Amino acid sequence: MKYAVIASFLFAAASLTILVLKTFSFGKKELYSEPKGSVKKGIVYAFGKGMMPWEKESAGNHLPTYIGGVLYHGGIFLSMAYLITVIVPIEIPPAVLLIFQVFCGLGIVTGLGLLVKRYSKPHMRALSVPDDAVANILVDIFLIAAFLHTVFPGMTPYFFPAAILMFLYMPFGKIRHCFFFFYVRILFGTFYGRRGVFPQKPRVT
Repeated sequence: MKYAVIASFLFAAASLTILVLKTFSFGKKELYSEPKGSVKKGIVYAFGKGMMPWEKESAGNHLPTYIGGVLYHGGIFLSMAYLITVIVPIEIPPAVLLIFQVFCGLGIVTGLGLLVKRYSKPHMRALSVPDDAVANILVDIFLIAAFLHTVFPGMTPYFFPAAILMFLYMPFGKIRHCFFFFYVRILFGTFYGRRGVFPQKPRVT
């Protein structure tokens, strides 16, 4: 089962890499204007200040959802790290294990909360597709399995299949945004950094 988890992860990583490489088939648009800013500063902004809620109108207007999203993704990434410690295996100090448990628990609560919010609000439900529910549920199952495994190590026969299902679905559903997020933020920072739009320059009064 351990090798099946590794194989499913490699399948997801290879598939997502191919999807990214396919975007290069559209060619590179030639830019004729002189750069007005710094690409490097634009990328730093995209992964730094640009992630803050006050820099995003939608996030700033829905702060609880923003915080929930941060906790959800924090729980996911720590659960992935925990999965690695189980596969390798690596002995985890009790204090670190407690951190895993806390963030896994917060991830489960926020993940299910975001799912309920999506389908309890008519305007969001109207925009939703089956993938929204499937992706959320698969990740939530993975989080629950990870949390239970931190308490009951004998849950491995359930933890590993949950991870396999998530990895296999990743290239085909919205879970793949965990991979494309970094790629898109680099493109965002590159484009708007070059144009001098971000980071914004102090206003001269």
